[in-house]
Amino acid sequence: MLRIERILCPVDFSDPSARAYDSAQSLAQYFHAKLFLQHVVDFVLPSYAYYADAVYITELFQAIRDGARKQLQEFAKSHTRTGVQPYCFVHEGGVTDSILSFAAAQKVDLIVMGTHGLKGVDRAALGSAAEKVLRTARCPVLVSRKPGHAATAPDGAPGPIRLRRVIFCTDFSDPARRALEYALSVAVEYGAEITLLHVMEDVQSLVNIQEAVAAATKQIDKLIPPEEGRAAKIKTSVRIGRAYEQIIQLASEIQADLLIMAVRGRNALDLAVFGSTTYRAIQLGSCSVLAVRV
Repeated sequence: MLRIERILCPVDFSDPSARAYDSAQSLAQYFHAKLFLQHVVDFVLPSYAYYADAVYITELFQAIRDGARKQLQEFAKSHTRTGVQPYCFVHEGGVTDSILSFAAAQKVDLIVMGTHGLKGVDRAALGSAAEKVLRTARCPVLVSRKPGHAATAPDGAPGPIRLRRVIFCTDFSDPARRALEYALSVAVEYGAEITLLHVMEDVQSLVNIQEAVAAATKQIDKLIPPEEGRAAKIKTSVRIGRAYEQIIQLASEIQADLLIMAVRGRNALDLAVFGSTTYRAIQLGSCSVLAVRV
């Protein structure tokens, strides 16, 4: 049974973070979870700051702190649904470190963030803060996109998240195998159809591609635990091409509501895989992405 008891949503008051907060509220209501709303003030002084009087700097920082608290309260007041009671926090320091340390201290089960990161970065980049949180958070991280047909009420207003189709991407690695349990739990919890997807990228050297696809199909079928096979609506798919392109294409074809992917460690290979697949799926795709670190 999927348990989400504590959710953290960092915001910078931008439209992407407001949409992420809406998703976080929906999940908090669904799981009856405690919701933390966080804003981080990262004090950056210009190089000539040493000319300024220490009293002036102290007063400036205090004014920024007070302004941040007021803005967060106003944000919560204008964006919070009826029945939701967020716990608001303003922290000082580096954005990424503040998010990660607070998540660890509160034993957060899920972090929900917007696609543009926390610095107002446009769609050409995910944003350094969001990327670092994805790579290093010890809990799953949901990168929320603009709510689509599955996350809106019939009249188009934001409503409870209703997942209908989920894609889980696997490369048959140990981290992906462990993340599959989480993905299947999500699908069962929401009664969603889940497609287990494997993409074959290096096929030029294969003598018989059809045999390779058949072998991969058997391998992906073996991933399905018997008990989950009865509880979840499971499909499988093996595709050929660039991983992120095939992931995005399948998501578009079936109108997926959520991609679930495993995020691994910090060595050079893992970072390369993250950059070429997970990062691009988030950057270029049309649905939300749940990154599960194992």
